[in-house]
Amino acid sequence: MPITTCIFDAYGTLFDVSAAARQAAAEPDFPQLRDSWIELANHWRLKQLQYTWLRAITGAHADFWEVTQNGLDWALEAIGLDGDDKLRQRLLDLYWQLQAYPEVPAMLKALKEAGLNTAILSNGSPAMLDGAVQSADIGNVLDDVLSVQSVGIFKPDARVYDLVGARFGCAKDEVLFVSSNGWDAAAATGYGFITAWANRASEPVDRLPWTPRYILSDLTTIPELAAG
Repeated sequence: MPITTCIFDAYGTLFDVSAAARQAAAEPDFPQLRDSWIELANHWRLKQLQYTWLRAITGAHADFWEVTQNGLDWALEAIGLDGDDKLRQRLLDLYWQLQAYPEVPAMLKALKEAGLNTAILSNGSPAMLDGAVQSADIGNVLDDVLSVQSVGIFKPDARVYDLVGARFGCAKDEVLFVSSNGWDAAAATGYGFITAWANRASEPVDRLPWTPRYILSDLTTIPELAAG
């Protein structure tokens, strides 16, 4: 069946999750971060994801904002900057103002002009996602922003992917699902979506039972893939 609906993960896919640490490191108030912001950003993102998986497995769901703060606290301690409350607050403030990757606005606009449904499907809380969408100014090219908060469990639980069909009334094979997380794209493949992995960091393919249909370096060619 032709693609009717394009669904995007948010953090790392549409929005640059390293931007908060990078921007803070460039500000004069935080010289202590200039040589370690990449390490901090990597620790923060990894722990944020690991905590979602652990909470899903153990049934200890929490708002994604809590998980994000937990991940940051671990990361700050890992690089020896725990207890720096001013830095911690600045990083959290910046996380609400993430910008989209450069190709994202034009890509989403092209999908809308082609008559396709477009939406975010994210672990993020509704308030966090609203902040990012507004900051990136892409709300006018999205039909909806779907959060796992409505089902109370994080990706890659199938109940999260079920939200797409419930919202748009589409079959699984009408959906092009796009994520920068290889595990997310793989799980969505197993679920039945057509998938594209935005592999910006040129990472190896995850050793899972499923692999993404497409592997891309960025999102530029998504409209072409959706058009078949």
